[in-house]
Amino acid sequence: MTSRTATLIGLTAILMWSLLAVMTVATGRIPAFQLAAMTFAIGGLAGCASWLFRPEGARALQQPPVAWLVGVGGLFGYHALYFIALRLAPPAEAGLLNYLWPLLIVLFSSLLPGERLAPHHLIGAILGLTGTVLLVAGNTSIQFERTQMSGLAAAFIAAFVWAAYSVLSRRLASVPTDAVAGFCLATAVLAAVAHMLVESTVWPDSGAQWLAIAALGIGPVGLAFYVWDIGMKRGDIRVLGAAAYATPLLSTTFLILAGFAKPTAALGVAAVLIAGGGLIAAKDMIWK
Repeated sequence: MTSRTATLIGLTAILMWSLLAVMTVATGRIPAFQLAAMTFAIGGLAGCASWLFRPEGARALQQPPVAWLVGVGGLFGYHALYFIALRLAPPAEAGLLNYLWPLLIVLFSSLLPGERLAPHHLIGAILGLTGTVLLVAGNTSIQFERTQMSGLAAAFIAAFVWAAYSVLSRRLASVPTDAVAGFCLATAVLAAVAHMLVESTVWPDSGAQWLAIAALGIGPVGLAFYVWDIGMKRGDIRVLGAAAYATPLLSTTFLILAGFAKPTAALGVAAVLIAGGGLIAAKDMIWK
């Protein structure tokens, strides 16, 4: 598999994650950790299902402790911190801090052997960050209260956790993507424990909500992690990092199309900045 192909595969994760918000709204009022446990279980089991046709895939679970620490720590650690942030801080401000992770991926990639951070990679990431700031700031007044600081700190740490998980996946390139199924199942177990400790169970009350949960588990909380793993291990990690800023833009667009949000001038300007930043960061791949 070429780097270009792996990068294109990794980009599909960004498209799937952009559907996360609208799909989550469709699941109703299910508590966050309960929803994570259900969807990660579906995502993990979906990956395991392919082993019925290729039994050798199950051997991917035989990984050293460091691989499990990075995999489960990244998936569960990020989501747990992000859920805490949403509970303790305003969602818009928490989301703004959380979306430092694409820029961090671009910066951290320079620490990898054989990788070089060129000026156009950094420019593209900064333009994407600027567009994201504009997108979020256009819908909120950023005023932090003292009681919200712990939530904002959780969102900030979550960005570092996801960036570290993504970049360390490159260092663990020998770990097959099939292992992500095990990481998802372990994350589902930890999310279920967290749910029992801090939440009350709320079951879906309609077929549409069950369908939304299944779609979440198969797509944004399932397949997306497998293709992201391929992109991080074999693709252009700097292009993927910069392109990830398209996620909040696409997510907002899908919310507008579904009737959950309204278009604004800030959205149009953010679209230009984010798209332009992505094209600049990917110029090497495009020109090739």
